Amino acid sequence: MQKKVMALAVAGALATPAAAFAQASNVQIYGRVNAIVDTYEAKGSSAGAAADLKRRVRVVDQGSRFGVRGNEDLGGGLKAIFVIESGLNIDSGNTLNNNGGANASVGTFATRDSYVGLEGGFGRVTIGRQAEWYGNGVVEQMNSNYVNISVPLFAGQLGRIGAPTTRTSNVVAYTSPTLGGFNATVFYAPNSEAATAGQNTDAKIYGATLRWSGVVNVQADWAKNKKQTGQGIAATAAGDLTGVKLGVGWPYAPGAQISVVGVSLKQQSLGSVGSASNPAGFGAAGDTVKQRGVGVNWEHVFGNVQALAQVGRSQKAKGCTESATSVLGVSGTTCDATDYTAYMAGAKYLLSKRSSVYVTYNRLNNKANATGDYVSAGYTSANPLPAGADPRIWAIGVMHNF
Repeated sequence: MQKKVMALAVAGALATPAAAFAQASNVQIYGRVNAIVDTYEAKGSSAGAAADLKRRVRVVDQGSRFGVRGNEDLGGGLKAIFVIESGLNIDSGNTLNNNGGANASVGTFATRDSYVGLEGGFGRVTIGRQAEWYGNGVVEQMNSNYVNISVPLFAGQLGRIGAPTTRTSNVVAYTSPTLGGFNATVFYAPNSEAATAGQNTDAKIYGATLRWSGVVNVQADWAKNKKQTGQGIAATAAGDLTGVKLGVGWPYAPGAQISVVGVSLKQQSLGSVGSASNPAGFGAAGDTVKQRGVGVNWEHVFGNVQALAQVGRSQKAKGCTESATSVLGVSGTTCDATDYTAYMAGAKYLLSKRSSVYVTYNRLNNKANATGDYVSAGYTSANPLPAGADPRIWAIGVMHNF
């Protein structure tokens, strides 16, 4: 009997610190489930009907996640903070996107924004996997928070030139306090962990986001994906990739906003033809190419209905030296006919503060040598999209936030 009493006493003593810690910490479970039934097709390919993606009905997941976040008050205005967020494919339970490729944002722990840090009067410092460049904050939230997918331009994607980064691993970020409606985030990610023996280790991804909220909402993003030097122009190599994005939104009524977002991308030294940075039919090895685009976003809540609309225009790229004759059959360069126009219209019925149903229509019109598509989180069924094909998506979705 005495041994049992002593064992219980020891167990209680060991449990006390853990219980005290749990009481001192604020931990929350949260997440989102977003499931869609849609139709996807991409017809009109410059290579002919045989390259088209015929209409198919799909059941897909977009952006579902499960997370744990919390903080501990350390005293003196200082807090320890953490987030562990994991992506889910509730439609299939696998780690693939909709065209069968790997999706790095689902399937295991910490696939989405996950970090630990300190927060106080000085601002916030976080270390971990974090989303940079991709979002537009309160200026535009269609793809991030509202429905299934939006015009690709708003995610900083212009088709022939990729974004400098999206969700990025191994990030150190600093976010300033908000003063007069203004704050800023700077981030840095050493991107050289996989460099082999003898190679340079100067690759990195870095950038900044500036935000201001007042009569209008403003967000400016700049990011640079600096590639490892000394690699030359090999089959998979390319030079630095830089992006600038500026968004301005006017919240003209509660639950309503009109916003404009402009994007400019620059890819230095394309890799060899057929590489990821230089798909067949676009540019020559060593070309430095640029592309710009602009989009208009509108949202308005009428009672329980949120009306949504977007239009975006990506200009043709510049800087190609390869002749277009072999690709388009016309004189000029392979930067010609790389522009697209995209449209989105939707309505969302707000069942409660957490649950909603929605219907959307997305349409993207590519010129003969353009490859704009809905690539965010692998939403497209194409891998890759044939140049000139025009994606179309009708969707019905159900979303619940918890």
